[in-house]
Amino acid sequence: MSDLKNTGLKVAEYLLQIEAVKLSPENPFTWASGLRSPIYCDNRKILSYPEIRKNIAIAFQQVIQSFEVQPEIIAGVATGGIGIGALVADIMNLPFIYVRSEAKKHGLNNQVEGICPEGAKVLVIEDLISTGKSSLLAVEALMERKVEITGMVAIFSYLFPESREKFSHYPFVVKTLSNYDILLEQAVNSNYLAPQQIETLRLWKNNPAEWSSNFENKQ
Repeated sequence: MSDLKNTGLKVAEYLLQIEAVKLSPENPFTWASGLRSPIYCDNRKILSYPEIRKNIAIAFQQVIQSFEVQPEIIAGVATGGIGIGALVADIMNLPFIYVRSEAKKHGLNNQVEGICPEGAKVLVIEDLISTGKSSLLAVEALMERKVEITGMVAIFSYLFPESREKFSHYPFVVKTLSNYDILLEQAVNSNYLAPQQIETLRLWKNNPAEWSSNFENKQ
């Protein structure tokens, strides 16, 4: 088994252990969009567990060091990428900045907070990639500052086809510590899920909107 796969399984176990990820295929969660989902992910919980957050920050460092171009600045995407991004920047002894979802309506009207010189090599850190919309809004804000995006690393990705299509239009590489497929594997290995529940969860990933509407129709 590759080191990358080992890391993915370990991170998935952390997320399940601290209930940063919850799985409930029979009683789905309702997302802010109104969609019903068998999974809910809140990676902010990682920050409450010192040993786990340290191990995840180290995993970020190892992945970042595999990139061809090394960053000069670490940028966290608000809000979930700020805490873990600052930890990674500290471990790597690099400057840290963060990107708001939109510019402030007062003061200096900043969207990018921190020192970010033109031409700097910036790596973006996310806690979660779903559709990719918020991640790419942050990237666009950074690109307006005329920096070089060396890559993006996230804790977890749902692996939606929509996000892969969006990221395909950008020149940088996106990597994640773990992802939905690895999480399902670890959930079965650790008895968080029964094998018969896996098919439901796989169908949801392929088309969340259709899965949500079908669930509503069955009730």
